[in-house]
Amino acid sequence: MYKQIAANKRNTIFIMMFFVVIIGIIGGVFAWVFEDWWVEAYILIFALIYALFQYHFASSLAVAMTGAREIEKKDNPKLYNAVENLTITAGLPMPKVYIIDDPAPNAFATGKDPDHAIVAATTGLLNIMDKRELEAVMAHELSHVKNYDIRVSMITFGLVCVVGFISDIGIRMLWRDSRSEDRSPVGAIIILITSIFAPLAASLAQLAVSREREYLADASAAHLTRYPEGMIAALKKLDEHSRPMRRQNAATEALYINEPLKKGTFASLFSTHPPIEKRIERLENAKNKF
Repeated sequence: MYKQIAANKRNTIFIMMFFVVIIGIIGGVFAWVFEDWWVEAYILIFALIYALFQYHFASSLAVAMTGAREIEKKDNPKLYNAVENLTITAGLPMPKVYIIDDPAPNAFATGKDPDHAIVAATTGLLNIMDKRELEAVMAHELSHVKNYDIRVSMITFGLVCVVGFISDIGIRMLWRDSRSEDRSPVGAIIILITSIFAPLAASLAQLAVSREREYLADASAAHLTRYPEGMIAALKKLDEHSRPMRRQNAATEALYINEPLKKGTFASLFSTHPPIEKRIERLENAKNKF
């Protein structure tokens, strides 16, 4: 477990370096096409400022994008007590607890470290889970907190946003400049390709760091509760009652315990979540070890 925490801290640096390279490439392409190398400087400065902003405020943005509201114990004792008891068992600081008014059963955790963590559950999740299953789901989310997965997810979330934003600016600049007779069509094609494939590369990077984290959090939750059957039962209910969330956003997709977006067969190949049946299979095979 400690190795995974250390690995996640290192991965934070590697992910940021990867995105700096992507952003640098985007800026270089734009600067070359528009024949102004200050464009790259502006993009890199903007990306640096945006990354620092995201590091400190991404969790608040994620909460705002999901429509979550903070609660106290009196608002929902069932959820609050489950989180409180598990944090004591795990030796973690008490995170802020949120509820999302959405019939789709789901939950997420975010924050830059365990001292600034947030856990949230949907009303749909609270309606279908019994006490043991809810504890398993919250243990899963708190495992993301303890393993520092939340920091990796938060930074990845922020940088995916900035790559998409810069790519969108590039397409808008290209559209505005398309009437210029002096502009090379080759440059326009390069910007278009870059603006399409840069967000795709960013999303693939997000996918790469998400799937194994879900397997680890499932196992960590089973270990924390000492009741793997609770995690298995919770996953089965998530699979049975799965539905898209009302407020969908691809940038926050990786934060959730279950896939929050509606996807087709092809798009599911690029999901940030492994199939629930495989998660259940792993727990079934390992439940005698907990």
